[in-house]
Amino acid sequence: MTSPKIVAGLSALTDRYDVLLCDVWGVIHNGREAFPATCEALAKFREGGGEVMLITNAPRPFAPVVEQLDGLGVPREAYSRVVTSGDATRRLLAARAPGPAWKIGNPKDEPLYEGLGLVFAPLEEAAFISCTGPFDDERENPDDYRERFARAVQRGMPMICANPDIVVQRGDKLIYCGGALAQLYEALDGQVFMAGKPHAAIYELALAEAGKLKGAEVDRRRVLCVGDGPRTDLRGANAQGLDVLFIAAGIHGQEILAKGFLDTAMMDHVFETEGVTATWAMPELVW
Repeated sequence: MTSPKIVAGLSALTDRYDVLLCDVWGVIHNGREAFPATCEALAKFREGGGEVMLITNAPRPFAPVVEQLDGLGVPREAYSRVVTSGDATRRLLAARAPGPAWKIGNPKDEPLYEGLGLVFAPLEEAAFISCTGPFDDERENPDDYRERFARAVQRGMPMICANPDIVVQRGDKLIYCGGALAQLYEALDGQVFMAGKPHAAIYELALAEAGKLKGAEVDRRRVLCVGDGPRTDLRGANAQGLDVLFIAAGIHGQEILAKGFLDTAMMDHVFETEGVTATWAMPELVW
């Protein structure tokens, strides 16, 4: 396995790429505040004529995510469009309307369902599960759902998971996401469908939106994926044959940056464990 090349900043790569497919949580913000140097780097990439597509596993349509980014202090100059797992998942849900669905997730994810004509019901009466994440991601873990999932699997209920992320960093704490619940459901022999990273649907949607901005089909050789998640960002980029820039300060920051610098041996170990590769790497996304 070839190690990624360490680069000092995004400015070293601007002549190679026209479009960035950039992860959000862990790269641009930590759930509580934006990273100013990252936002500045993305804005400069756009000033040079590039397009920045924020591609996130948020289980909501893009409009509420834009509002969240505003609240966290992410300037709109830092990105061209937002494409979410929620946007891609709505197509899966619409195909199963009216359901009924057993809905798992936080009330903040309700915009996912607007206008789909879905009906919701308790587990015992539902035809499938729609999962955006735990009901309470501050307190719950996947094992809290084991008994209910076992009953759902016994009933043959498929799950549509709107957020494939296993964990994300909120401030200095890692919290479980929908992907962790989906992982348990599959382990119990349940059937899971997902559209977000690392699955193809969200990349197809993001590249189509970038093409609209460019006024022409995007040259995939000049697309760079940026992210901190080996299982989502890197695996998805690898599956699409796209170059990828790994940001070490995200969910694996405590391991890879533990010595005060980017530990390439530890980074390679993480990549080998997850079966992924990256083209480039840097501690944080800066210009």
